[in-house]
Amino acid sequence: MNYTNSPLVTYKKISPNKTSPRNHVIDTITIHCMAGNLTLESCGNIFAQSKNQASSNYGIDSKGNIALYVEEKDRSWCSSNPANDHRAVTIEVANDGDASTGWHVSDKALNALIRLVTDICKRNHIKELKWKGDKNLIGQVSKQNMTVHRWFAPKACPGDYLYDKHSYIAKEVNKKLSKLS
Repeated sequence: MNYTNSPLVTYKKISPNKTSPRNHVIDTITIHCMAGNLTLESCGNIFAQSKNQASSNYGIDSKGNIALYVEEKDRSWCSSNPANDHRAVTIEVANDGDASTGWHVSDKALNALIRLVTDICKRNHIKELKWKGDKNLIGQVSKQNMTVHRWFAPKACPGDYLYDKHSYIAKEVNKKLSKLS
C-alpha cells in the first residue's frame, strides 16, 4: 500500500513512539480525546518524549487546526491495543470542557474532525464509515469500522461527548464521501 498523509495538516512533529511500518491496511478510524485543551504543539511535545510511550497519527486543537504526529504508513501507539492501532488511523481531539461536560469539544474541532476523517476515508478507499457502538464488532469492518479507546483499556476516552457523536460523525462523513464519488 502506498500511504499518504492528509493535506489538511498545518503542524507536524513526528513522534518516536510508533511502529514502522504498520502491518495492516487502514480500514478503521479511532477517535480519542486529549482530556485537556491542548495546543497542537503541546500534544506534539508529549508524544515526542519516548518515555511517554504514546502517540497518535493526528491531533486537532480547539481552533480546528490539524497536526500530524505519526505518518499513516506507521502505527501509532494510541489505543492500548496494537492490533487496533495497526489497522486504524488514530486522532486525538482537544477538549474545551472537562470531565463534567463529558470532555466536550468545540464546534471548530468537531468540524475539522469530520473533514479529516472524510479525507482519511477517501485516500484509504474506505467507502463508508460505520458505527454501531458494539465492542463485539471490533475488526469486522464490513459492519463497523470505528473503534474507541475505552474498549481496549479502562479509560473514558474519547469522553461521552465524542462517543455520543460517533453516529453523527459517521453520517456527516458519509454525506461528504457520497458527494466525492
